[in-house]
Amino acid sequence: MNRRNLILGGTALVALGACSTSKFKRYSGPEVTYVIVNKEQRRMMLLHHDRVLEAYKIRLGFAPIGHKTFEGDGRTPEGLYRIDRRNPNSKFHLSLGISYPNQTDREVANALGKQPGGDIFIHGQKDPRKKDKSDWTWGCISVTNKQIEDVYAMVRDGTPIAINP
Repeated sequence: MNRRNLILGGTALVALGACSTSKFKRYSGPEVTYVIVNKEQRRMMLLHHDRVLEAYKIRLGFAPIGHKTFEGDGRTPEGLYRIDRRNPNSKFHLSLGISYPNQTDREVANALGKQPGGDIFIHGQKDPRKKDKSDWTWGCISVTNKQIEDVYAMVRDGTPIAINP
């Protein structure tokens, strides 16, 4: 009897595993060589050299105008950075880290007597059941959870990202 239950249980687990969808996708297309974010247009593009592979509507920090100058200002940084880390266990589904702050960002914040902040990411949604109708992050770049699955698969660590006003 125990052997029969073990076999049935194992079969059920295999069947359930086949039905589930993973947030980790595979990508075998052209290499993403550059990410461009245009804050005013609320668009992020993944490029292979000069060709746009994908484009996404984005949400930004809750104070979207201007460059991030210190921790807590609600702004999304502007400038040239790199994708420098991944978080597969993000509370925002998946996330890709952006190399903010750089040396200049630190100097500007220090001159103001503030900390520059950090932990700026491209990430998914906090609650995928709700439509994000406005900018809501603390300075990050947000896309839908389905979109971050694609971005996470396509963009490699070290990829340059230009965040434009």
